[in-house]
Amino acid sequence: MWNLRRPALRRPALLAAAALTVAGLPGCSDDGSGDGLSVVTSFYPLQFVTERIGGEHLDLTNLTQPGQEAHDLELTVRQTAELTEADLVVYLRDFQPAVDDAVETNAPGEVVEALDVLETEEPAIGGARPVTVLEGDPHFWLDPRALATVAAQVEAQLIELDPDHAEDYQQNAAELLSDLVALDGQMSTGLEDCDRRTVVVSHDAFGYLGYRYALDLAAIAGLSPDAEPSLQHIAALRGLIEDEGVTTVFSETLASPEMAETLAGDLGLETAVLDPVEGLSDETTDEDYLSLMRKNLAALQQANGCR
Repeated sequence: MWNLRRPALRRPALLAAAALTVAGLPGCSDDGSGDGLSVVTSFYPLQFVTERIGGEHLDLTNLTQPGQEAHDLELTVRQTAELTEADLVVYLRDFQPAVDDAVETNAPGEVVEALDVLETEEPAIGGARPVTVLEGDPHFWLDPRALATVAAQVEAQLIELDPDHAEDYQQNAAELLSDLVALDGQMSTGLEDCDRRTVVVSHDAFGYLGYRYALDLAAIAGLSPDAEPSLQHIAALRGLIEDEGVTTVFSETLASPEMAETLAGDLGLETAVLDPVEGLSDETTDEDYLSLMRKNLAALQQANGCR
């Protein structure tokens, strides 16, 4: 795989201003009027598992809105205030720099950080390939087993904060785990017997998917969807496509399909969509993580001649 990695950037957040302004924001004070734990998640996959486990017992805020590019999130003063007052924050470091800054400075409650969990906790689902952290690639949730491991830590933290509803959290987490086990089984079986194992994607977001299901991912751009590939990189990619008999170039939701369409058009290839499931869009508001991953499975099977 070619990797044009975007370095983890640090941007100053409006933390001082937020701290001075929180008291004056309507609806942001912790007045005890909420019906459940105050929980903030940073983007969609973490929202998905936290909502599934916490259910009606949470007052949950997700910082990244549907249709918003998760990488480029900048926090409003109100969002910083919500994070400051949360009982629990669930986030991913080195993915959204503004969130990193806000958590480090303003989060007095409990924190579940996904990469820390993957580096320290036992996998929630076993298997021949262990759950791992791929250096430089934040998209861990495209491995359902990695997402299950983070979900297990969310469950544990919710039980610690709210033991009165422990039974509900445990039941909800067990149902979520069952769904993720089923998804992993469908992906493994569906991608086991394929004519091709090389997949060309628009940006370097699918390393965990490739790792889990033994696919060889080649990206047009790097970690940033808008990165411009070099001429040398495109030439090498063309050679790989010809050598491996690739039939399809994948674009994705929430990013421009221009690079994928240009490469496919130049080589007479098909185009299709592979969703990195970073967030929902106007077209996928009725979907969830599980259904989007199954759509990815169907797209990969079609493109790679899987049986």
